[in-house]
Amino acid sequence: MSGFNLRFLGHSTVRLELGGRVVLTDPVLTARVGGLTRVVPPPPPESYAGVDLVLLSHLHGDHLHPPSLKLLGRDTRVVVPKGAGSWLAKKGFRRVEEIAPGETLTDGGLTVTATEAVHSGHRWGPRLTHGPQSPAVGHLVKAAGTTVYNAGDTDLFAGMAAFGPVDVALLPVWGWGPNLGPGHLDPARAAKAAELVRARAAVPVHWGTLAVPGLRRTARMRRLLADPPRVFAAEVRKHGIATEVLFTEPGAEVVLPAREDRA
Repeated sequence: MSGFNLRFLGHSTVRLELGGRVVLTDPVLTARVGGLTRVVPPPPPESYAGVDLVLLSHLHGDHLHPPSLKLLGRDTRVVVPKGAGSWLAKKGFRRVEEIAPGETLTDGGLTVTATEAVHSGHRWGPRLTHGPQSPAVGHLVKAAGTTVYNAGDTDLFAGMAAFGPVDVALLPVWGWGPNLGPGHLDPARAAKAAELVRARAAVPVHWGTLAVPGLRRTARMRRLLADPPRVFAAEVRKHGIATEVLFTEPGAEVVLPAREDRA
């Protein structure tokens, strides 16, 4: 589609060009993220240049990563879930805004509506009660007759049906470790999510990018760094779901179907 481009930069980081604006989701741009190592090359600076708007889905360190945000500049407009703004502003970011599920903001011709997500919103994990916390969210990004659903981290829930239909869904299909904790989609549940939101196309994200250094070379971890999007595509086919899976390796442009193919 003219004026609509996507590039999967790895993990949950997607560069979205729509409505004359450049949006970056959950930027993770460095070779290391806390105790995790990046198993694919970091994206080159030109891949995250010119960003107008950053959408952060929740506070976990593999989604809200201050060193990566600094690469974008402290004056970049950053949108966080309700309750997280003051914590990030204290780190020197000057254009931080909050949004709660159901609320909408605009950036030029772009509208962004926060959606519910079923996932821990605590910075340090679901078991802690101290420290920064805010509800995890997803996003519906709309402009020029095109709607993109950015799920963030979430488990499957019936309310997803209210978000559709969408042109493209960015759906997590795994994570960075050998197992998934609560509040995540695996390939089978991601296929059901694609069906619920009536996605014409889906880009599997949240895979193949980060790993625990000591585990990355095990046979199981090597499989989990490669297989989840392929299993997702197989699940979509098996259940006859009318979603085109846009399989994209980390760092690559997403090859989008023509508008007439998605009517």
